[in-house]
Amino acid sequence: MPMELAGKAALVTGASRGIGRACALKLAELGADVAVNYSSNRDKAEEVVLKIQEMGRQAVALKADVSKREEAETLIDEAIRALGGLDILVNNAGIARDSLLIRMKEEDWSQVLDTNLSSVFFTTKSACKYMMKKRQGRIINISSVVAVSGNAGQANYAASKAGVIGFSKSIAKEFAPRNILVNVIAPGFIETDMTDALTEQQKDSILSIVPLKRYGKPEDVANVAAFLASEESRYLTGQVICVDGGMNM
Repeated sequence: MPMELAGKAALVTGASRGIGRACALKLAELGADVAVNYSSNRDKAEEVVLKIQEMGRQAVALKADVSKREEAETLIDEAIRALGGLDILVNNAGIARDSLLIRMKEEDWSQVLDTNLSSVFFTTKSACKYMMKKRQGRIINISSVVAVSGNAGQANYAASKAGVIGFSKSIAKEFAPRNILVNVIAPGFIETDMTDALTEQQKDSILSIVPLKRYGKPEDVANVAAFLASEESRYLTGQVICVDGGMNM
């Protein structure tokens, strides 16, 4: 039986581009209505909304800086109001401010932790109140392979993404009795705006440590998110799935 999400309502944070965009489109392709969160690029978010509506699904673009508690809480409320509920939450919003630790500014540490980790706390805490009443839900948090392996120049990013894993495993245990499943996807090197900025030398260096010898695509992550959002994953919670071309074998 193919995966299907007909009648489900989903919210994807940071969904105007990259992995978030691919997740929003994949969930809609399988039948879900989708709230597309963005922080600054409304035009890109509206493009995603239009594509989803062309599939015959409901969609809405919702602006919010999820690193701020009030905006994250309002986002959840607006998504529920617009879609008539919330069954799936994909916490994808994230930033990187790379620097060796000795040169890292305190604000770069704080901004990355706030955007990548505190946002997950804010949105999840708000969404779970609704999901617990319904006694069902799917929460999918996007981490990174560097949360497992570490990476020079990314102490802030790796710490934030490792925090997402610890947070997710803890709440998976809290929410399991209410049939709310919480899982993590840890992407490796995926073709996004961030990788486009790399030099050819940097790209060659990265590919040398990827057994499959190629970058992943946002759709590779979105396909796993769709599985985790579906009934096919009904006995899976508290897990970390690395979509990394074999880097962490």
